[in-house]
Amino acid sequence: MKRKVIIIGPAFPYRGGIANFNNSLAVEYQNQGVDVQVYSFSLQYPSFLFPGKTQYEEGEGPDGIKIFPIINSVNPFNWFKIARKVRNENPDYVIIRYWLPFMAPCLGTIAKLIRKTTKVFAITDNVIPHEQRIGDNLLTRYFVKSCDAFLTLSSSVLDDLLKFTNTKEKIFIPHPIYDSFGEIVEKDKARKNLGLDENGKYLLFFGFVRKYKGLDVMIDVMADRRIKDLGVKLIVAGEFYENKEEYISQIDVLGINDSVILKSDFIPEEEVKDYFCASDMITQTYRTATQSGVTQIAYHFERPMLVTNVGGLAEIVPHNKVGYVCDINTKYIADSIVEFYSEEKEEEFTKNTKEEKLRFTWSELVKGVDNLIKKQL
Repeated sequence: MKRKVIIIGPAFPYRGGIANFNNSLAVEYQNQGVDVQVYSFSLQYPSFLFPGKTQYEEGEGPDGIKIFPIINSVNPFNWFKIARKVRNENPDYVIIRYWLPFMAPCLGTIAKLIRKTTKVFAITDNVIPHEQRIGDNLLTRYFVKSCDAFLTLSSSVLDDLLKFTNTKEKIFIPHPIYDSFGEIVEKDKARKNLGLDENGKYLLFFGFVRKYKGLDVMIDVMADRRIKDLGVKLIVAGEFYENKEEYISQIDVLGINDSVILKSDFIPEEEVKDYFCASDMITQTYRTATQSGVTQIAYHFERPMLVTNVGGLAEIVPHNKVGYVCDINTKYIADSIVEFYSEEKEEEFTKNTKEEKLRFTWSELVKGVDNLIKKQL
């Protein structure tokens, strides 16, 4: 009999890393012959709580995946309706994505109701949010107590789970590679598509801009005289969820307008490959982190990386093999960038990403979920 799995969480046409992950996970289940359904949101965030321009992206969703936009995150009557629907489907197990305490009442209630008849497996991107608020721990504890088993995408989140549960039913599996953004394109072609100098030196800071991601740190790095003398430019590609003017003012004060290229809108999926393939190295000067989908996109496009030594980033990016792991210190970060260019490290790091990325597969994640669920049946 064909296995059935239901994934609960945002999916296409919602945009962002969580939705992209759920799309790819559903595709992997489908490729393995599993009857997979995704229960996404009819309302994810009320518009006044969402910091960006839109929660949705255009284009086409994953082929053949059944995505039902039916969950209302703020309507308790809807949560009971969703739980009944899940129980009627009688899946082998349910996967719920958890990334923000705001979602705990909705997702925790659904989990608690369906857990009476179905095993509930939580993939916890974060259990302690990057930007903490009063009540976060209480909300997260409510969600965690409603689930049977847990998978984290970094060892730091696995450690964080200990604050909320003593269960042994938990596992860490690294974030798989994002392979839904197209194939690698030649650097000169990608640069031509973006209107960049084919012979320039470009670093990339990619994704939504929030305070914890440390774009201001990277901007300070770009003011280092050695980097300016090398002619390196920083591409910032992503929508600002912070006050954009503060960053523009910082760039003005440092006098590095010619060294920073701002593409401050959401980057459509079909353009992502150009930004990564046009860049020499991907930079993530985060102040806090658990795991990051950006590193996994970089692996897919076989790009060297520079990350700060926070959360789970260092366990994904081996230092001086596929890139650099730095303390949050502008001089140390600048030193690494200077070494990267002066010692011509790109070819070596690129070769190593091709080997290193083989350990991050969607099939390995699905196997981990199956094994943990089997222990409970």
